[in-house]
Amino acid sequence: MKEKIQELLNQINRNGIEDLKAFLESSDFYEAPASTRYHGAYKGGLIEHSYKVYEILKDKIKFHNLEVNEETLVIVAILHDICKVNFYKTDYRNAKNSKGEWEKVPYYTIEDTIPYGHGEKSVMMITEFIKLTNEEKYAIRWHMGFSEPKEQYGTLGQAYKKYPLALYLHEADLEATYIYNI
Repeated sequence: MKEKIQELLNQINRNGIEDLKAFLESSDFYEAPASTRYHGAYKGGLIEHSYKVYEILKDKIKFHNLEVNEETLVIVAILHDICKVNFYKTDYRNAKNSKGEWEKVPYYTIEDTIPYGHGEKSVMMITEFIKLTNEEKYAIRWHMGFSEPKEQYGTLGQAYKKYPLALYLHEADLEATYIYNI
């Protein structure tokens, strides 16, 4: 999976992309879970989730005849959850094994050293390396959809009308999470 993600990232031709790829390589991006327990809660879950979002989003773009270049597609799908880099930590707790004996088992916990939200944190992290188009910023910022506070729903709707890619990224994220459980 790592090689597939790297192949996609190698298609991006923007100033700063080499630094972004180096950051990803030096971080836990390729080993991090996608969540602590909901989906992709295992080593490498984040890149599996991101790749599945890419596949689903690519199909949605084609189906809806939306003109989106491949570079934008890769950026928004593969990097939409970059905010989860260096976010999860492994801890241990006691649990009974199949024999009924207590043992220490690993689990993921959250250590948010940059409490800046979810979508907006991903946008911030990416723009530290490469310039994003407005469409890319909106798509990544609003990919969480209606899990945003209800006070944001009006703004969210305006964003989806202005940039349909944002809505399709949200849908692809939901499908990868709830249909494929990645």
